[in-house]
Amino acid sequence: MTKLITTANIAGADDFYAELLAAHEGLTKAQSDALNARLILILANHIGDRAVLRDALAAAAGAGKEHR
Repeated sequence: MTKLITTANIAGADDFYAELLAAHEGLTKAQSDALNARLILILANHIGDRAVLRDALAAAAGAGKEHR
């Protein structure tokens, strides 16, 4: 089983962030939400490890509570 990586781990992270923003340019809120959902499912399928995905869900849910 692989452990969830929560530290910076993307080569060219700023470039990826710019690409992510560019993918959303010109989209409606509904289209942007749908793009995010498709991206999440594609990446979850690529990861494939249910334990890692559970940890990622928990980490994301916990991060959302900090900003309320």
